[in-house]
Order: sequence, then C-alpha cells, then structure tokens
Amino acid sequence: MDALDVARWQFGVTTVYHFLFVPLTIGLSVLVAILQTMWHRTGNERYLKLTKFYGKLFLINFAMGVVTGIVQEFQFGMNWSDYSRFVGDIFGAPLAIEALVAFFLESTFIGLWIFGWDRLPKRAHLASIWAAAIGTNLSAYFILAANSFMQNPVGYRINPDSGRAELTDFPAVLTNKVALITFPHTLAGSFLVAGSMIVAVGLWHVIRNRDSADTDAYRFATKFGSWVVLVASAAVLFTGDIQGKIMTDVQPMKMAAAEGLYTTESPASFSVLTIGSLDGSREVFALKIPYLLSFLGTGDPHGTVRGIDDLQAQYATQYGPGSYTPIIPVTYWSFRFMITFGLAAGAIALLVLWSQRKGRTPSSKWLLRAGLAMPVLPLLANSFGWIFTEMGRQPWIVFGEMLTRNGVSRSVSLTEVLTSFTAFTLIYATLAVIEVKLLLRYAKAGVPDVTDQPPADDTDDAERPLAFAY
Repeated sequence: MDALDVARWQFGVTTVYHFLFVPLTIGLSVLVAILQTMWHRTGNERYLKLTKFYGKLFLINFAMGVVTGIVQEFQFGMNWSDYSRFVGDIFGAPLAIEALVAFFLESTFIGLWIFGWDRLPKRAHLASIWAAAIGTNLSAYFILAANSFMQNPVGYRINPDSGRAELTDFPAVLTNKVALITFPHTLAGSFLVAGSMIVAVGLWHVIRNRDSADTDAYRFATKFGSWVVLVASAAVLFTGDIQGKIMTDVQPMKMAAAEGLYTTESPASFSVLTIGSLDGSREVFALKIPYLLSFLGTGDPHGTVRGIDDLQAQYATQYGPGSYTPIIPVTYWSFRFMITFGLAAGAIALLVLWSQRKGRTPSSKWLLRAGLAMPVLPLLANSFGWIFTEMGRQPWIVFGEMLTRNGVSRSVSLTEVLTSFTAFTLIYATLAVIEVKLLLRYAKAGVPDVTDQPPADDTDDAERPLAFAY
C-alpha cells in the first residue's frame, strides 16, 4: 500500500458518502416546491402539511450535503495537487460558476424560504423554493460538466511549455455530450431517491397510524411518491440507454468492462449473471440475453462491441506500455447492482399503488418492510452507478490525457494520507449517525399542525413587513 492507494480510497469513500445526500436534496427540492404549488393553487391544507413535513427532511439532508461536500474540493489540493495543476484551468471554471452562481442561488433562497413563512407574500415565498430548487439542479449540472471532462475531454489544448491543459472553448465543456446525457440521468436517479423517501415515510404513517387525522395526507403522499418513482424509473432507463451508447463511443473499454467482454463480438450478449475467476478473465458459467449488449452499446442488435483484449492492444500502442484495463469484477458487478436496485424500487412502488387501489388502505407488514427499504435501494443504485462510472474509467483520471497515478500529490506521505483518511472516516461516521437520527425523529413526528397558517389566498400578504427572525 502506498499514498496513491490510500488517496484513492479516501476520495472514493468521501465521494460516495457525500453522494448519499445529493440525490435526495436534488429530488426533494423540486417535489417540495410542487407540493407547495399545489397548496398555493388549491388551498388544500394537506398539501401545506406535506410541504412543511417533507421540507424539514429536505433541510436536514441539505445541511449534511453542504458539510460533506466542502471536503471534496479540499482533497483536490491536498491529495491530488498534480491533477489540480494539470486540469485546474478547465476544472476550475464550472466549479467556480457552481459556487458563485448556483450554490449562492440555492442557499440564499433556501434562507428566504425557511424564514419567510408568514413574512413574505405567498407568491414570493413560493418563488423562493422554486429558485432554490433551480439552484440545486444548476449546481448538479456544473459539477457534472466538470466530471464529464474527465470522461471525455473537450474544449482544451495542452500547453507544450507547461504541460498543462488549458481551456479554449468553455461552451464546448458545458455542452460535452457526456454531460448533456449524464445530467438528465442523474436527475432521474435523484427523483427515484426522493420519491422513494416520500413513499417510505408516508407508508409508515398509513400502516402504523391508521386512525390518525392526517391519514388522508399520508395516503396522498404514498401515491404521489409512487408515481414519482415510476416516472423516474422510466426516465432512468431511457437516459441510461442513451448514456450507454455515448459511453461506448467515447470510452469503449468501459462498456467492455461492464460485461467482462474480452473478445470483440458481433452480436454481443449481455450476461445477467456470470460465475468466473476472481480477476474476471475466465468464464465458468453465464446466463446471457442474446443481442442485448450490442443494442445497449450501439443501438443495433447485431452491432459490434469491441473486447478488452483488442482495446488493450490499441491503447498500449497509442499511449505506451501498461495496463489500461479496469478491475473487471468491480465494473461487472457494480453495473448489475445499479440496475437491480433501481428496478427493485420501481417494483415496490407498483406494489404500493396496487395496495391502495379503489380506496383501500394498505396494512401488510411485508409491504411496510418493503416500503421502508425503498429509499435505500435507489441510493445503492446511484452509488453503484458512480462507482462503475469512476472505476470503469481507470487507470485514467482524465481519459486519454492523465493517468490516475500521475495525479496524486507527490509531497504527501502515506502517514499523512492515512491520518486524514482515518479522521474523515470517523467524522463522517458521526455525521451519519446524526443524519439518520434527525431524519427518523422528524419523520416519526408526522406532519405539523398548520391551523394557525393563513389561507393560501390571503390578500394581505403584500402588507406584511419583510422581517426575519433568526
């Protein structure tokens, strides 16, 4: 083990941990805005209750996401200074815009939304949550644009004197075809998580508190969340299909590694399950779907999918001697776990909707257990998706331009990286306990009492002073 190994582990652990909060924040910001819009338009009290209820869960998650996200940028300078030096001109631009524009937008308007109840005019208050939601989604786009440069570098040149990548076409970076499809795919995955959270909490109250005065609100929440999950599932499949074809175009090794395909095939089958050697180089048993990999990669059931061996030979000639093959068992299984956990969440959403057909009230304990597992399933799917995306790019940190081993800080010792890794792990473990306890506490508390809330069509709001109580 050396500093490179530990630095990679640290970045992987902190990034996956941070991304546990990101999709819920992205999805809930929009869904809470939709719920408040429904209250604003109808005056129905249940929508106000759900807005405040799920809005509180959104704020808890948002705060944790901000805290854990700060560490990400520190690591570029701490453990990956050579990478930062090489790609800083390109990587810094979208990240700077994300901080100065998108994050400023979301954080400012979240503050207005939190403290603006009964103080802001209702339309202005509604606009504040929509502005925060837009800022949250814009943040995601700029960050994904930066990551997409690592997958498919565009809009740059290499300075022959400094050896650094320099930005030549910023619009090309923002319109990178990888970013244009990764963004909707990430949003769909985020709504899958957020919808699942709404279902899980609502279903728990429907089954456990059947005589509650707020049962009607919880029943609506479970239906609303279930439909969000189903629509998001369809969107994930659609965007994922396009993303697979773009990935095959710009990173053919990643598609080959997703299947563990060593020899070029036409047509190529997709294996649902494979038993093989530990390094993934030898197949013992496989359950395959004919033509599917060709369709996923090329759009043609008889299309050619290049194998690992051919690509390795090409890259060795193009970039020099060395292994350009990722860790096959990791890419193979992370790809399948991503698909399996995402589909499982959609299946449970169907069961929840079926359990409430014709006005029925669900009561099955098995359904409750399945419903409570729902938020975890798409979170796992999102995590395994990113593990596949990043591990499938290896050994590159910027595909075709910089190897991961060349991006690590040369002045940082193994002891120093181990120390920071241990500290971050302990801090994140503590934050995880706090996050779970807070979410469970406020989720169990149920929807708030809103009897003192002015009606949605209150016309005196324009006379209210813009005062905020901190």
